Amino acid sequence: MPPDEFRSHAEAVGRWIAGYLEHTRNIPVYTSPEPGFLKSRLPDEPPGGGEAMEVILEDFRRDVVPGLTHWNHPSFFGYFATSASAAGILGEMLSAAVNVNAMVWKSGPAATELEDVSTDWLRRMLGLPGRFEGVINDTASSSTLYALAAARNRAYPDAHAHGLFGQRPGRVYASEQTHSSVEKAALTLGLGRTGYRAIPTDDRYRLDVSALKMAIEEDRAAGFVPVAIVPTLGTTSVAAIDPVAEVVDIGRELGVWVHVDAAYGGPAALVPEVAQRFAGWEGADSIVVNPHKWLFTPMDCSVLYCAHPEELVRTFSIVPEYLSTAEGAETRSLMDYGVSLGRRMRSLKLWFVMRYFGRFGLRARIEEHLRLAELFASWVEASDEWHVAAPVELGLVAFRHVEGDDRNHAIMARVNASGRAFLTHTAVDDQVVLRLAVGNVRTTEDDVADVWALLQDAAAASG
Repeated sequence: MPPDEFRSHAEAVGRWIAGYLEHTRNIPVYTSPEPGFLKSRLPDEPPGGGEAMEVILEDFRRDVVPGLTHWNHPSFFGYFATSASAAGILGEMLSAAVNVNAMVWKSGPAATELEDVSTDWLRRMLGLPGRFEGVINDTASSSTLYALAAARNRAYPDAHAHGLFGQRPGRVYASEQTHSSVEKAALTLGLGRTGYRAIPTDDRYRLDVSALKMAIEEDRAAGFVPVAIVPTLGTTSVAAIDPVAEVVDIGRELGVWVHVDAAYGGPAALVPEVAQRFAGWEGADSIVVNPHKWLFTPMDCSVLYCAHPEELVRTFSIVPEYLSTAEGAETRSLMDYGVSLGRRMRSLKLWFVMRYFGRFGLRARIEEHLRLAELFASWVEASDEWHVAAPVELGLVAFRHVEGDDRNHAIMARVNASGRAFLTHTAVDDQVVLRLAVGNVRTTEDDVADVWALLQDAAAASG
């Protein structure tokens, strides 16, 4: 594409993005499309000759955009927010333009060192000690997999050379509320379904430390090798905060790796009052924090902090001759910290976000989200027809209508079909519970008030 043509199209795309961010509130969050709707509108065969970019962009606007679920919408309250700030989008655009592959230092010197700087800045913002070294992956699923791989290699010193065949079975421990990616990591690492043990929770849905310690001691007596414990700071269903200090103490006492899943809750450590509730996480062996969840960085950006980076390198480093460089002994090769050889420059968008907002700007927005969640919970509690289903620890409110599972499903479906807000559900104590996750960089109190009015209208209409 000639430079002048690219410049023209880039300006058009920039105008579209600016307008999209400005007017996202005015489009439906979710359109309830029928499966196959987009495939039916696009040709079966790829084009033989090239097509005009004007036509491609128009097809994107006409066919693709209406079928999106708009995570950038201020009234997107489902799952956990992954809103992209303008600063992060600009960083992502530039990352695509320079198209760096930061596998070894030589293949991307500035990209490698910017990852060091940006993860260190974030570490300092979160109040974590300097013994943690950060590396950026795509999602928490990958970061957790890599951390547990290092834990497995520590638990089985011969596994790197000989694998797990013939070894005693191993186990990873986490609460019943823990994200499914932890169990998936145990499966991927060859520990099998029996290699994951879910520990009961207390009345606040936090991991029961006495049950944890008992389970590990029972398993050791039965011949299992405890591989890792995974406490969570902000569980997926109800945002429970596990007693991480006590879990870390158990890990130290019993010699078991502790990996903290702070993918969602981690950024809230910017708020001093929340940081106090995370006390003890600094003693873990590894921690995952996702800036794409609550730090307004575009998907995908997951930071794995490891207090034993040499264990990650020992687990993953394989350097063929074509990747060996003269600078190897003096520099860090990011390919040595996980499975991926190709690594795009994710650090640029995170660096843009931290610089644009600053520590205090990020903290202020998270504090506002915490306030809005508490405000919404107070409205729910004041109603005779609704109740809060779990303690509100962070920016997530788990709540339900008093009239049963079917009614709650019907209410959620009606709210989502309106296109004015988007919610998701979970199960708590075998009951359907709705979730309202506040975390979008553009969400205001008016947006939260609107979804509360929608919920009440939907409850009346579905009664």
